[in-house]
Amino acid sequence: MSKRNVLIVTFALLLSNAMAGLDSTIVNTALPAIIADLHGLELMGWIVAVFLLATAVSTPLWSKMGERIGNRRTYQIAAVLFVLGSLLQGLAPNMVSLIVSRAVAGIGNGGMISLPYIIYAQLYEDPRKRMKVLGFVTASYSAATIIGPLVGGAIVDAWSWHWVFYINVPIGLVSAVLVQVFFKEQRVKRAVTRIDYLGASLLTVGLIALLGGIELIGEQSALLVGGLMAVAVVCLVAMLPVEARAADPIIPGRLFRNRDLMVDFVLFALIWGSFIGFIVYAPMWAQALLGTSALVGGATQIPGSFTNFGGAGSVASLRKRFSPQQVLLFSIMALVVTFAIMVLAGPHTPYWVLLLAAVFEGFGNGVCFSELQVKVQQDASRLDVPVATSSSFLVRMLSQTLTAAVFGLVLNSALHRGIAQSAADGGANGTITMKMMNKLSDAASNASLPQALLPRMRSIMYSGLHNIMLLCLVLMLAALAVNLHELWREQRALRHGRSETAES
Repeated sequence: MSKRNVLIVTFALLLSNAMAGLDSTIVNTALPAIIADLHGLELMGWIVAVFLLATAVSTPLWSKMGERIGNRRTYQIAAVLFVLGSLLQGLAPNMVSLIVSRAVAGIGNGGMISLPYIIYAQLYEDPRKRMKVLGFVTASYSAATIIGPLVGGAIVDAWSWHWVFYINVPIGLVSAVLVQVFFKEQRVKRAVTRIDYLGASLLTVGLIALLGGIELIGEQSALLVGGLMAVAVVCLVAMLPVEARAADPIIPGRLFRNRDLMVDFVLFALIWGSFIGFIVYAPMWAQALLGTSALVGGATQIPGSFTNFGGAGSVASLRKRFSPQQVLLFSIMALVVTFAIMVLAGPHTPYWVLLLAAVFEGFGNGVCFSELQVKVQQDASRLDVPVATSSSFLVRMLSQTLTAAVFGLVLNSALHRGIAQSAADGGANGTITMKMMNKLSDAASNASLPQALLPRMRSIMYSGLHNIMLLCLVLMLAALAVNLHELWREQRALRHGRSETAES
């Protein structure tokens, strides 16, 4: 491929990344209008959850399809599904059809967020060049997450929530057409084997049950959640012997025998599990504890978007002087600082402290993502690059789903405990209720709350948010321990190599 074609294809793939960033933020902005129009408050959680479920379940399947029919055609199918799902969401007359359309879009999204990284590995064989491109990937996503809430609010105010979904239709079509015209794929010859239908079915059912059970923790009965978890365990355990016998397994067992690859997956899980804690709860911290508006609360993510881009762009130059584990050490330390700041912060901590934490958070995640994504592809064999790449995405999504559910339980536990304690203590100013706590995190509604109760309410909210940040810090300290162990092994191997050279 010519440099011109490579640049055009890269731009087309960056569009898919921008769409993922837009969807993750613009839909949240439009949710109140959607709920008001379709009257589906009780199903609101599934608007987000079903998209996440469909994305996670389909991610490993897209890489296998790419190996069989080519990544170009597979990407086009994924883009068409995403566009179709976006169109159907805009046309949805009720909540059920909207949720079904979100599932269709989520299936397409699974391919649109994973296949580009497989294609980047083909376009940029030099790891340093690939890291620079991943810096632009991070920039496109970060820019979309900043623009998303602004664009979403403007669209809802000027037209209607339907146009929030229509905006992705032309972008997705342009991306698919550019890839079709300018991507000249070089296929790797593989022996034609039977498709692993049974393994794919067990994986799909197992992941749907697992993620569905996680999403329903605290919302549905323990019996239903336990039943879903049991189905997940049975399917995923039954998948092991099936994959061992399959000629072309969906997730090859040899990936789990690759120690370096497993370390990469563990770091991805720990880092992305804590990452979701900051991006979800830092805005709530600003609004509920400091009394800022939604716009100012959302602005806590802006410094991180800039440093995320800077961190991702610095990886290529850092790798000239440092080993992969040393580069990861710098980024993990930055994330440890992020959550140490949040844990030490009090309920009256100034707003600028949240912005400072965001600076470290953005830099750490930018470096970690670029380094780990390339490292996964280097630690895997050439034939396993597609499935290793999609598996890394699956690990990240599973981690975020699990930790998001755990963080929700931690917050709810603190709220219920604080409300019960408030009721037991009594007081002349009245009793705090969960309905009142729900209003605390919204600047438009907390003005109606009893002002005399606000200090106690903020103290209750602070206990929950503080516990979440403490749990994030624990996850990052675990990631630091894993990385330090790998760094020790790396240095030990270097010393061993030098001693053998000296002896020879």
